Amino acid sequence: MSRATETRAPRPFAGPADALEGAVRLAVAALHEAPPTAWERKAGSLEWDCWETVEHLSGALFTYAVQLGPRKPPLERNVPFVRESRRAGGPTGAVHADRAAGPAGLLEVLEASGALLVAMVRTASPQVRAHHVFGVSDPEGFAAMGTVETLVHTYDLAQGLGLSWNPPADLCLWVLARLFPDVPEEGHDPWATLLWATGRGALPGHSRRTGWRWDASVRARG
Repeated sequence: MSRATETRAPRPFAGPADALEGAVRLAVAALHEAPPTAWERKAGSLEWDCWETVEHLSGALFTYAVQLGPRKPPLERNVPFVRESRRAGGPTGAVHADRAAGPAGLLEVLEASGALLVAMVRTASPQVRAHHVFGVSDPEGFAAMGTVETLVHTYDLAQGLGLSWNPPADLCLWVLARLFPDVPEEGHDPWATLLWATGRGALPGHSRRTGWRWDASVRARG
């Protein structure tokens, strides 16, 4: 069965908010298995350590949530929370976890940030539009962006932390269809395709991506 055919199945977890909630839940559960001394390791191919990468992911989920929050969301800029890096070369973001709380506290920050976005996606009107650098988007688009951030950064973290991470195919199929309309539609494994689409892996018959971005623009509804 081709990926194009598979994407006609119902959305995973009943809808965008449920898909995002499921992705965050699975990621947090996987990351709780990490050795407590491993968080200073480099996260896969990133230049950040694993602790910083969770902060980056948490910050992305938080930022997507607040973009949907104002009565009139900005269409040309981010909501102006202060975003900063804690070290030269570290990720820039609005969310930083208290190191004294340890890995459990770090993952609580991730879970809470994900819950904020889930709540905003569930409660915002489908007609809401808000800024993202990859295209003005709607609540479903922000849910998809939060999901792909969660899936691929958990992959980065799993590499650094020595964990196994193989997310459900339906989540991968959904974000591919929603954010990567240009990806190959042959019958490749959905997770392998998503890793290829985000510059993290090879795909048979296709050159490895050295530069990439998703398309967050609003899709026409059938």
